[in-house]
Amino acid sequence: MAGYRGGSSTAASAGGGGGASAAAFATRMLLLLTLLPLALAAFAFALQWRGGMRDPAGAAWPADTQRFPGMENSPLGSSSSSHGGGASYFAVSSSSSSSPGADCAEILGRSAASSSNGISLYRGWNFDSESSITPKICITGSTSAGLHQILPWLYYHKVIGVSHFFLFVEGEAAKPAVTSVLESIRGVKIIYRTKELKEKQDKSRIWNETWLSGFFYKPCNYELFVKQSLNMEMAIIMARDAGMDWIIHLDTDELIHPAGAREYSLRRLLLDVPDNVDMVIFPNYESSIERDDIKDPFTEVSMFKKNYDHLPKDTYFGLYKEATRGNPNYFLTYGNGKSAARVQEHLRPNGAHRWHNYMKSPNEIKLEEAAILHYTYTKFSDLTSRRDRCGCKPTKEDVKRCFILEFDRLAFIIASTATEEEMRNWYREHVVWTDKDTNLKLLRKGVLTRIYAPMAIIRGLKESGVFTNAVTSAKAQSKTKSSNTGFGNEAIQLNGTAGQSTLEGGHEKLQATVRKILEMVDAQEEAMPPMSPPGFLELTESATALS
Repeated sequence: MAGYRGGSSTAASAGGGGGASAAAFATRMLLLLTLLPLALAAFAFALQWRGGMRDPAGAAWPADTQRFPGMENSPLGSSSSSHGGGASYFAVSSSSSSSPGADCAEILGRSAASSSNGISLYRGWNFDSESSITPKICITGSTSAGLHQILPWLYYHKVIGVSHFFLFVEGEAAKPAVTSVLESIRGVKIIYRTKELKEKQDKSRIWNETWLSGFFYKPCNYELFVKQSLNMEMAIIMARDAGMDWIIHLDTDELIHPAGAREYSLRRLLLDVPDNVDMVIFPNYESSIERDDIKDPFTEVSMFKKNYDHLPKDTYFGLYKEATRGNPNYFLTYGNGKSAARVQEHLRPNGAHRWHNYMKSPNEIKLEEAAILHYTYTKFSDLTSRRDRCGCKPTKEDVKRCFILEFDRLAFIIASTATEEEMRNWYREHVVWTDKDTNLKLLRKGVLTRIYAPMAIIRGLKESGVFTNAVTSAKAQSKTKSSNTGFGNEAIQLNGTAGQSTLEGGHEKLQATVRKILEMVDAQEEAMPPMSPPGFLELTESATALS
């Protein structure tokens, strides 16, 4: 027993000594873990106090890097020369010579100076370079506008990715002062409304077909619609010969708004279109001006009325009366958008708003966000311009011969019969959005929307001197080109060779092809005219019929 008790005592002693040793070890480790971070923090503080630590971001910037405007005097941008090349742009300066107020004044002053000197994002852009980026996009249009409208329209579309323009010109647009500038811009082809052009278009197969026949031999807007379709037919051939992937028909009072793309780019938008799609439809938004003294719509108008296709039906119906403001329809003019078509065999126009194909029904999609911005009746002078180019009588019956849309008819009658003051009052009542409460309500509901990107781009182009440079460059080149011949005849010759089988309806091979196609198709659909958005009564009737 004594031996057992003694063994137990020894074991207990040994166990007690081991526990004390473990406790001492744990205490030392705890002390070490406490002191180590403190020592490291003190070491880092000492290095930073001596200026030995360098901002790794600052080391990546060379000493002679151009700073942002205002950074020279800003506490966040100052770096003492004594720090050498490794000084960071984010290091705080010890200098007290500048104040926040002085910094703000400096930045604002430089911004104002930059703006006045025309320094902008677009200065130095090479608009004439042949880009290898795909898809290649062209725009065709028929215009009688002047340079003040065409140049901003043209260069804006160059910025968003259009490389070629096929412009059919007459009136103001066909004057030497305008065409000499346009012809000097790379990627722009001018086609004049000459006797030779008319003779070629008189032989077009279109005259032997039925889809456009409802518009033949009528004045004003109907005549323009036929002319646009014939021009589009010729532009298809030019686009094919130029290797274009997409073609769009656009007027010079319309801008493409490529919303919904990953970047503000028409190229990116069309690049994402599936390969099996033949036509892309852009719903149009209509300008909603807030003053009656607009001079430059592209840089002064930012409010637009959304298309029916981009609105919930209950919103469209619920606010229809407030959105129309006593006018015949939701939009003043057309509401069925414009379209882009893949350049492919057997492509043909289907009026100014759509494309078709002689051999198949195009597979089309309608875009959910992108739109055509239509700047219609944005200037008071737009009332008289329609009056001056149409020879109809200002009566309700006769204007139907000239104008497809009801608002155009009303505007023509007012411009032909009213005094200047009466015209101005009518314009304010029916076109100008002066009621700020109504505007705010429709903006909140989404019927109206603000779009600033085109305005910002065109202002930037203007400040950069792009338009001025185009004019001065044309003057330098004018001595080498005649204004009345030149490319106009070249374009006609192009269509007389490469496109002869399409444009000359008397050719035997063409007639055989037409007969074959007409045998395959029982009846050709009529061309899509400019159409108003769906009216309240129409939609109510269709809803009743469906129920």
